Amino acid sequence: MLSFFKKDKTGPIEAFAPITGKAVDLSNVPDPAFADKLMGQGIAIEPHEGKVHAPFDGKIAQLFKTKHAMLIEHSSGIQVLIHVGVDTVSLKGEGFTAHVATGDKIKQGQLLLEFDIAQIQAAGYPVITPFIVPDGQDAVKGVTEQLGDVIAGQQQVLTIQR
Repeated sequence: MLSFFKKDKTGPIEAFAPITGKAVDLSNVPDPAFADKLMGQGIAIEPHEGKVHAPFDGKIAQLFKTKHAMLIEHSSGIQVLIHVGVDTVSLKGEGFTAHVATGDKIKQGQLLLEFDIAQIQAAGYPVITPFIVPDGQDAVKGVTEQLGDVIAGQQQVLTIQR
């Protein structure tokens, strides 16, 4: 088998902040599915700007058609979810501009998505953004979170043990 088909299966995955803002515990998200970690472990970011950047090199496993959320896959096969705001699926894509599509290869720090914070808040939705490692991935042995002020692409916020 050629080496470029091999998946990277060693060591922890370092995931950098996808959004500039304040990284907080998931319990701050006003949605029990995230707050109670029913969907997975991770953090939430209170955004200071409406830009989502790639947390690591990988690919877009799925960009939801409403552009409010995306699954990003690391070369190891492990996926993370970035879900902009709470109940923002109801906006049907309004206020969101995607710069990538499902299947696109991405580089850590690359701009993936822009969102209009004021428009989302004016529609009555919180912009706090969960960034999680969805449950059900056998390769994930644990997740360590880092909280505090973060700049997209500069601070590591999740360490995914595998």
